[in-house]
Amino acid sequence: MSKNPYLLAADDPEGLLALLQEDASQAAGQDEHGYSLIHAAASYNHLDLLRKLVRDFKVPVDLTDEDGETALFVIETVDVAKVLVEELALDPSIKNDEGLTAREKIEAEDEFPAVAEYLKAREGSSSTTNGTTNGDASESLDLPAAPDGLQVRMGTINEADIGELQADPEFRRRIEELAARQDFESPEGQAELRRLVMEIIAGQELSGERSVRPRQE
Repeated sequence: MSKNPYLLAADDPEGLLALLQEDASQAAGQDEHGYSLIHAAASYNHLDLLRKLVRDFKVPVDLTDEDGETALFVIETVDVAKVLVEELALDPSIKNDEGLTAREKIEAEDEFPAVAEYLKAREGSSSTTNGTTNGDASESLDLPAAPDGLQVRMGTINEADIGELQADPEFRRRIEELAARQDFESPEGQAELRRLVMEIIAGQELSGERSVRPRQE
């Protein structure tokens, strides 16, 4: 008899990962009610399973069920909320078919007040669609403000984007160490790279070693 992936997501996350290694097509599946493995992993507080579903199996973190509800609507702990919102970029302002955010529904049901308080603080701090961050990305990633006249593109950073900054040997060393990490292409790795770039730019601005052309209106 074939194993039920939703039961495995609840009770045996390692068994589910083994099943998905054999048949990755099940990773993004949803049952007749739209319930997904993302929902199940979030509901049962399986943080590593959540990360692997999104990062390794490329499951959209913003999957919704038949009521238009993401995984944030079924969570019970702040730890899961932080993984979904801060690590996996799930937008907490997404509303269900009744026009409620996850925070509003949790408050209405008078359950998990710590989760509701966390989501309230996160609503409006970023706007994401299908995992892509829009709006003030430097604010949502808690990055330092860019110097006047400097525009920072928030796509994936590659060596060509860094350009002349790599002339600094210490900076090159730090970039190479970061690039060697397994999570370099993840949102966290790219955010750390941006912080590093901004740190170097800020230091060069103070020392007068780098001039930035003002943006032309």
